[in-house]
Amino acid sequence: MKIKKFSKKPSDFEIRIGAKPIVCYPNSNIEDKNLTILHSARQHLIKTREVIIPPRDAKTFEVKSGEFFRIESVEGPQVGDLNLFSLNNLDEKFYSGKTRALYGTHLSVGDKMFSSFPYLRSLATISWDTLDWYDYDKDGGSVHDVIGTRCDPYTSKLLSNNDYHYCCHSNLTRALVNEKNIKLDEAEKIVHDVLNVFMLTGFTNDTKQYFMKASPVRPGDYLEFFAETDLLGALSACPGGDCGSEHSSDVAKCYPLKVSIWQVDQKYLKNLTPSNVSDYNRNHGIS
Repeated sequence: MKIKKFSKKPSDFEIRIGAKPIVCYPNSNIEDKNLTILHSARQHLIKTREVIIPPRDAKTFEVKSGEFFRIESVEGPQVGDLNLFSLNNLDEKFYSGKTRALYGTHLSVGDKMFSSFPYLRSLATISWDTLDWYDYDKDGGSVHDVIGTRCDPYTSKLLSNNDYHYCCHSNLTRALVNEKNIKLDEAEKIVHDVLNVFMLTGFTNDTKQYFMKASPVRPGDYLEFFAETDLLGALSACPGGDCGSEHSSDVAKCYPLKVSIWQVDQKYLKNLTPSNVSDYNRNHGIS
């Protein structure tokens, strides 16, 4: 934390500060015309299946390339932690940090869910967001963040000395073990930093610490995605409920979440730009 000062300011500090910020990764060259096509196509969606995620638990789901899926609030305000994998290669998974570097701290319509190295392609594009009206509030908070990693039992143990088994990290791990027959050690290793769906978060103005507030999500709200490759998803209904008080415990009121899968006639998608694995030659300067 930068609020503690131990070193003395140099005599020339005034000429060292105040530089103009430069966006590290300008993203205009990864924009495409897909969103216009998706907004037209989504007018013709047909729901094919759905999965209910119980409170303080997680479930997996599969989505085929060219399908849409929604994460929906169904009974009360509830936050969800989302992992995404390429269905046929679980080593290729959502890369929260790079997605954040490209789009910012919170995601919404048109933003892509980029995958890990060496693949670095869009696994899915957010096609609709019923909470995009929220924007950023006076504290800098917004919804659907890629800041927080997920609540987990290790940090809970570090801070409270309690063993709690229903954090999102454990929920996601358990879902992969129980539903995909992945060994426990292997499942935990592939669980990754999440998209915090519906979670209202930001950084405090004074200490720049990660904060959360009660989510504005209500039953009927949803975040919708378009799958750009065959996907395995895992979604945890966070033990923090709406994350307005605490998480990593059984204190908060929690509700289920729903994942619904939607198909559309492929004629509505025929002009989409495909998402391809990076063609970097992977030489890394080694001759």
